[in-house]
Amino acid sequence: MHYMGLNEIREKFLEFFESKGHLRLPSFSLIPQGDKSLLLINSGMAPLKPYFTGEQEPPRRRVTTCQKCIRTGDIENVGKTARHGTFFEMLGNFSFGDYFKEEAITWSWEFLTKVMEIPEDRLYPSIYENDDEAFEIWNKKIGVPADRIFRFGKEDNFWEHGSGPCGPCSEIYFDRGEKYGCGKPGCTVGCDCDRYMEVWNNVFSQFNNDGHGNYTDLIQKNIDTGMGLERLAVVMQDVDSLFDVDTVKNITDHVSKISGKTYGESYKTDVSLRVITDHIRSTVMMICDGVIPSNEGRGYVLRRLLRRAARHGKLLGINEPFLYKVCDTVIHESGGAYPALIEKQEYIRKVIQVEEERFDATVDAGLSILHDMIEKAKNAGSKELPAADAFKLHDTYGFPIDLTIEILEEQGMSTDRDGFDALIQEQKERSREDRKRMGDVGWASEDLGLDKSLKTEFCGYTQLEAEGNVLALVSEGESTDAVRAGSKVTVVLDKTPFYAEMGGQVPDYGTMSHGDCEIEITNVQKNGDGRIYLHSGVVKSGVVSRGDTLVCKVDKERRQAICRSHTATHLLQEALRQVLGSHVEQAGSYTDADHVRFDFTHFAAMTPEEIAKVESIVNNIILEGLEVRTDEMPIEEAKKLGAMALFGEKYGDIVRVVRAGDVSIEFCGGTHLDNTAKAGMFKIVSEASVAAGVRRIEALTGRKFLELFEERQKTLNDTAAALKTTPTDLVQRADQVVEEIRGLTRNVDSLNSKIAEMKLSELLNAAEDVNGVSVIAAKLDDTPEVMRSIGDILKERNANGVAVLATVTGESKIQLLCVAGKDAVKAGAHAGKIIKEVAKLCGGGGGGRPDSASAGGKKPEKLDEALQAVCSVVAGIVK
Repeated sequence: MHYMGLNEIREKFLEFFESKGHLRLPSFSLIPQGDKSLLLINSGMAPLKPYFTGEQEPPRRRVTTCQKCIRTGDIENVGKTARHGTFFEMLGNFSFGDYFKEEAITWSWEFLTKVMEIPEDRLYPSIYENDDEAFEIWNKKIGVPADRIFRFGKEDNFWEHGSGPCGPCSEIYFDRGEKYGCGKPGCTVGCDCDRYMEVWNNVFSQFNNDGHGNYTDLIQKNIDTGMGLERLAVVMQDVDSLFDVDTVKNITDHVSKISGKTYGESYKTDVSLRVITDHIRSTVMMICDGVIPSNEGRGYVLRRLLRRAARHGKLLGINEPFLYKVCDTVIHESGGAYPALIEKQEYIRKVIQVEEERFDATVDAGLSILHDMIEKAKNAGSKELPAADAFKLHDTYGFPIDLTIEILEEQGMSTDRDGFDALIQEQKERSREDRKRMGDVGWASEDLGLDKSLKTEFCGYTQLEAEGNVLALVSEGESTDAVRAGSKVTVVLDKTPFYAEMGGQVPDYGTMSHGDCEIEITNVQKNGDGRIYLHSGVVKSGVVSRGDTLVCKVDKERRQAICRSHTATHLLQEALRQVLGSHVEQAGSYTDADHVRFDFTHFAAMTPEEIAKVESIVNNIILEGLEVRTDEMPIEEAKKLGAMALFGEKYGDIVRVVRAGDVSIEFCGGTHLDNTAKAGMFKIVSEASVAAGVRRIEALTGRKFLELFEERQKTLNDTAAALKTTPTDLVQRADQVVEEIRGLTRNVDSLNSKIAEMKLSELLNAAEDVNGVSVIAAKLDDTPEVMRSIGDILKERNANGVAVLATVTGESKIQLLCVAGKDAVKAGAHAGKIIKEVAKLCGGGGGGRPDSASAGGKKPEKLDEALQAVCSVVAGIVK
């Protein structure tokens, strides 16, 4: 047994099982594909469920992988101990109806004792309590003495994780030595102490769990082996925990360098270093697989991990974004095994940096509010923050509940977590009620009760008209045999040319008919597992019945308009990558009739020059009239062609590839043009931010472009007519008008000054002395502009004066102005205070600086009374 690095162990394992006839597959994405029971991949076998259940044919009966996994069930304990983590790599060898217990047990023993060279006397197998077959293999074939084989119950030796394949298992434990033991008499395999570490788990997958504790025999017996790569590295490197393993320790060392803290110097410091080290591994892997920080689902898991790590950075004294720097070490340590990390390094760094900066703003606002809430609770003699306060922090300010709980714990407080969860549930219920308002499609998409073997065949790539047999009808939220004219209906067919909404592409519209029956279709969706199409609309005439054969006609003009948008979307993505860089990835899209909405990863607003360049590239490709080809081919062949995949998506062995000449080549299940020229023209109408690191472009094609052009041409013509010129000379005429307006403005300013001069002596003669200050109060019949000119002159020429001027500008609108000369201000006058009191008397309010202030009023009938009170107001201020 000798030291071996984590990356070397991974390769040794995969090579070993390749030598046993296994096909090495790359790690699947952390985003589950077609599995609604999981938020994130949490085990090596999770992405392989369809092969275990027999739903899909595996690429080979023997497979081996090293799978990225995330489990967040114990997130609160991460950092507090050295054994908990959210990210790990699971080594696995799998058999789908090929070999079973004997081979699995034999090879696990061979790998550990021969390849890893672990001494046999330090390894202890365990079996499910009733599995005599496994006992015989261990005892008779392998030669492990009976007293070294341990039998455990279902809790320990029956593997299942939610719904799906499961079965009894046989684990292998490694004795780490007495120094890791608890010292209690009888300490042995199965003890809760750290001496005996499980390193291998042979799962004999024989059953399928429906998620409700009901087990049925699988069609084929399978092998699902799981072994934590980090755990085996702990053994091979003879270290205390996963945080001491070479690749993980290098990450901790980077954090230590930034923070100036050393791992092992104190428990509190170690907790923060472990949290940051674990969470940055998880976040880097999640972002690489296409997860973007958000407030729901897996995006919230990512945001929670990032923000928890950032918070612990602050506890270490790091008061600036730093995680995006640490991610470089994660990528350096794992990039050899996962090349996508290196390809997307710039993007991963930027997503983390932007989220850290957002978190800083959230923490600054949230901490202040939480502090006030804590003080309020303490003053009330309570050590519990009300659930409503915790929910408000979460819902209104985006402050994570786990962060609230951590800060409360530091203050010796808690919150009503059950109450908080109840409020979250209420919010979800409201959302669920909103979804119910979708009508039949929302109801039908849950479960139509159809035979699982039934499905809808889509023929719409090549046909816009086809016949389909009615398999089911839904109306008024219930399955039915017939629906009459005037009623809403959802129709399920065995064959359809109608495209169902997916991949950001809107559904087809059209009609279905049979005899005198006609149905107008205005929505098409797929059910939950995608096997059937749900056509929704209104029965316009006649009766539709289960079993009818309907003639389906897609609205050809609408379909063509949608195709224009979808093909243009592909061209847009290529243009964006050319102009902005290869970090651009699709983050969502919406293609409607001649309308494109495209979300993409980028971290700054596009400049007008960049937008113009992207638009020009797309239009040049359109004008080239490139052939658009659509082919189905093996995924490996598509990758060799350089086809772009949607970020974070998983594809089957056979994929649909759309090519626009040699310019754009992408995996895509949507409908497209056959030539780029048919898109017409392409116009970007807006570019904006929709999330951290995600921008959105809205653009028009085809007839929508023509409508926009015609609308703008009309605006141009109308504007030219209003300025008594032609569209050709509009710019020149506009420049002339602007210059004319400037001249008129100068004349008005000059006239206002002359009018002000004329009225000045009259106003000064009416001044009254109030405690040594010259006070003027006057109602003017002039414009507000003239009033301001008069005020400026009075303030400059009457240094010891205060003037309150007013003008009525509408039925119930008064404008007031107060100015005070510099000597009057020294004497105690304050224009802001004076105008505030005067405005109150005529139904208004305002304020301003000591030398100048303005206000408004709503009661013209009270204005004279207010002006008469000016002297007494000044007297109250200037003593």
